[in-house]
Amino acid sequence: MQTRILLVKFVLLASCLIHSRVCSPSCNFPAIFNFGDSNSDTGGLSAAFGQAPYPNGQTFFHSPSGRFSDGRLIVDFIAEELGLPYLNAFLDSIGSNFSHGADFATAGSTVRPPNSTISQGGASPISLDVQLVQFSDFLTRSQLFRSRGRVFEHLLPRKEYFSQALYTFDIGQNDLTAGLKLNMTADQIKAYIPDVLNQFSNTIRTVYKKGGRRFWIHNTGPLGCLPYVLDRWPVPDSQIDGHGCAIPRNEIARYFNAELKKRVIGLRKELVKAAITYVDIYTIKLTLITQAKKLGFKYPLVACCGHGGKYNFNKLIKCGAKVMVKGKETVLAKSCNDVSFRVSWDGVHFTETANRWIFQQINGGEFSDPRLPLQFACTK
Repeated sequence: MQTRILLVKFVLLASCLIHSRVCSPSCNFPAIFNFGDSNSDTGGLSAAFGQAPYPNGQTFFHSPSGRFSDGRLIVDFIAEELGLPYLNAFLDSIGSNFSHGADFATAGSTVRPPNSTISQGGASPISLDVQLVQFSDFLTRSQLFRSRGRVFEHLLPRKEYFSQALYTFDIGQNDLTAGLKLNMTADQIKAYIPDVLNQFSNTIRTVYKKGGRRFWIHNTGPLGCLPYVLDRWPVPDSQIDGHGCAIPRNEIARYFNAELKKRVIGLRKELVKAAITYVDIYTIKLTLITQAKKLGFKYPLVACCGHGGKYNFNKLIKCGAKVMVKGKETVLAKSCNDVSFRVSWDGVHFTETANRWIFQQINGGEFSDPRLPLQFACTK
């Protein structure tokens, strides 16, 4: 812990020399508005289609919490760092408090509108364009109701929060796997990535027009190292690297990330009042997976909560799946006993321990462009 504190102080000092504004007090983020998929969904899909079953949520919340993990997600650790409550999902009307932001993400979300239903292909109907409509409606109606006073003043954000908030984005992974589901080649998937990023960029522009100024954008992780990708779309052994990851799948993710970074650079020039941080999640997650043993983790390519096979993943028997045996309900896909040492929770998502480690790398700014700590993400 002491080493980490010293490292953060060193990064702050270095950042101060490069960006003089970092020497001033850190940014004030009174709210977070999050857009994304299951990597940052705090309950959106569960509110719409049914709760992610136990053992999801077992480690921290001790019950299902709408998150596809045993505990907290990266966005939860971001909220903690900024001194804010965990984000409630916009779609969740039960017990929600939106005074410090809202989460529009849903598991299975894509940037582009899906061309199949959630039962057909697993893609959420709450794609990024829908999340943007929800945000726009929330912005307008939250102020309309807040003006009525009473309980609304305590449950909805102040008007000025929308320009002071941190706007976080973690989406795009499902747009890439959508191509895999259609048996597309890597080149065919790469061919539609510009359209994905056009729609993503337009969302940033719209949020900017509505007053958003502070953007925190994650790139996508190493697809080829995820158990569910390795299980569902296997590649020849010659295309598996020394760590067990599928080389062509990671190549797609790297291409997406390179193009995304170009868009971010362009948006900085176009949206002159915006502070846009690009976060290299890919490198962080790849380091965690390929150096798992060194970092105190184990079995990085095996799901903790799953059922059978090389990767303990079965698309038909997902985490928490139950069957009736002689009239008694039995859980087929249970949590492993050593979850605190595992990287993959259910073959698709990360464990709380892994998410915490990933956040610790993010927080100091070493993997960000510009290289600024989270607390200074309002700095251009």
